[in-house]
Amino acid sequence: MSRPALEVADIFRRHGPAWRQTHAGHVSLDQLKVMSAIESCRTAALGGHIARCEDCAFTTIAYNSCRNRHCPKCQGVAAKQWLADREADLLPVPYYHVVFTLPGAIADIAYQNKAVVYDLLFKVSAETMLTIAADPKHLGARIGITSVLHTWGSAMTHHPHVHMIVPGGGISPDHKRWVSCRPGFFLSVRVLSRLFRRLFLEKLMAAHHAGRLSFFGDHAPLTACRAFAAYLRPLRKIEWVVYSKRPFGGPEAVLAYLSRYTHRVAIANSRLITFNEHGVTFK
Repeated sequence: MSRPALEVADIFRRHGPAWRQTHAGHVSLDQLKVMSAIESCRTAALGGHIARCEDCAFTTIAYNSCRNRHCPKCQGVAAKQWLADREADLLPVPYYHVVFTLPGAIADIAYQNKAVVYDLLFKVSAETMLTIAADPKHLGARIGITSVLHTWGSAMTHHPHVHMIVPGGGISPDHKRWVSCRPGFFLSVRVLSRLFRRLFLEKLMAAHHAGRLSFFGDHAPLTACRAFAAYLRPLRKIEWVVYSKRPFGGPEAVLAYLSRYTHRVAIANSRLITFNEHGVTFK
């Protein structure tokens, strides 16, 4: 595979030192380690080995990879393995692609409380699916779910949402038979949306009461319980977006799409177009 003309590592090596100096005190140790790993990946700094062809004696030096999960060059093999493992789990039944998205006001809170809110997003979306699917009025079965968290959108803006691959049916309560959903229809997105909204706001308020949320800048006043309750009040009346459709390319197509995100950073080397004194251009 040919090396891209431009890499994130090139940008880090050229402007990383100045950027770190400018933002000293505002960059975590973990972030500094990631930058260092990307800058050193497949360079002499990490050592390497010499490979020689037994037939023509052609010799080349292969430098070691950093294997950091944020490195654009080190996640290809892991993504392929993840995809193969997930494809092996697929059942011979129709599948549905379900997406749970947080409203912008909640996304703002999530940006300052990533661990807490992302954890809630995973757990509440799963609880919503399991609860509605188990209801005899809807499906009456226990379903399986593969969930993947996305924290940004295609425009590189903060946009937390969860993608799910869900089989169109589940195991009956007595564990003796397969219960299929109606052809072309899995679960009502309106019902999912309402339960997702209620559960998420309840658990988010509980996290606030437990002192698990932190607020900075313009959101600093939300530390007060009354202010936080007032902030959430309008969110109880708006529609929360839940998407559910049969994937056109089948579950394999959605898994392939998700695999590109489970083991890849926001801006892959392939997205970089130009890098000059005016900045970085990417697609």
